[in-house]
Amino acid sequence: MLSISSEGVVHVSDEASLAGPAAPAEGWPRAARLGDRVAAGLAETEQVLDDYLAGSVRRARALHPSAGELWAALRDQLGGKRVRPRLVLTAYLGLGGDDVGAAAAVAAAQEVLHTAMLAHDDLLDHDEVRRGRPNLAGSYRARLGAGLTPSETEDQVRAAALLGGDLGLAGAVDVVLRSGVEASLQAELVALIVRSIHTSVAGELLDVTGQSAAPVTFDALRLAGLKTATYTCVVPLLSGAALAGAGSAERAALESYGSAAGVAFQLVDDLLGVLGDPAVTGKSVLGDLREGKRTYLLAVAHARAAPAGRAVLEARVGDPALDESGAGEVRAVLEATGAADAVRTRVDALVADAVAAAEGLPPDLAAELAGLAVALTERSA
Repeated sequence: MLSISSEGVVHVSDEASLAGPAAPAEGWPRAARLGDRVAAGLAETEQVLDDYLAGSVRRARALHPSAGELWAALRDQLGGKRVRPRLVLTAYLGLGGDDVGAAAAVAAAQEVLHTAMLAHDDLLDHDEVRRGRPNLAGSYRARLGAGLTPSETEDQVRAAALLGGDLGLAGAVDVVLRSGVEASLQAELVALIVRSIHTSVAGELLDVTGQSAAPVTFDALRLAGLKTATYTCVVPLLSGAALAGAGSAERAALESYGSAAGVAFQLVDDLLGVLGDPAVTGKSVLGDLREGKRTYLLAVAHARAAPAGRAVLEARVGDPALDESGAGEVRAVLEATGAADAVRTRVDALVADAVAAAEGLPPDLAAELAGLAVALTERSA
């Protein structure tokens, strides 16, 4: 479970894991078997990713060595929890699919898309660290030699992040086109990728422009749906469903599940971005505050704060020079207002909505998705 210490730091227990339970829950033996099949599919997905990215580096080097270096740098950014491939495989296998090779390719495409989204998101957020190590921009900055002016350095760093993200967007489509699935299904899967991109761009734009909006009037839940829920949960699930030939009722249930689970996922990210442990998250707890991110956490704090607390939020949030002392003042307001607890309560409600949405799906799939909804939100990174 997620709790908040007296210092305002979020701690998460090990009760839930994206790797799934160590043993099947009572009454859920089929879910355990589905989890095993998903794990096997994830192993195949890793092989697809390795093969595709190695081939992309070779093909790019034939064009120019610098193009190969960019693909190699993008390849090095892959990591994390493989949430999106897991959701593709869970939906596909849970709905009766049995071609794990095809599903692994579709799952790999979603991971390449995610890597592209992160490159662009970090560029917009002026971040050069992710998962505790340099991201695409940061790795390029580290490899640039002496002799460049500061302006030239910044231009090359930004270009690497922008163009690397562009390669990932095209790469996601390329993986689908190389998957071997029939052409009509390829078109549907690519259309889902396009939906992810369009929706996420709308969310990113709202995220950037919203930083000048009043926190109490900004629709942070709408932002979470646009920026995160569709590409993180909804489209991976629908991609697995499309590959399995699922009907409209199953797809509608997965859309509802993914929308609720995806917003909950983002709300937890917002908590961890301010109250998490950087040694675990791999990211600073100052970045979102310095950027003035209009999160649901901030909206609740503003709405509940006394005038003195609101003055602290207005002075500190959005200050690009914010230090740990100033961030501590913000966290004190968050604690005094109970804002983090309110966000956690909303997360729990969204998880309940997601679980309810999945109830009409096959029992093993519904059980697996229920466990994933908990794991996605009871995490420390």
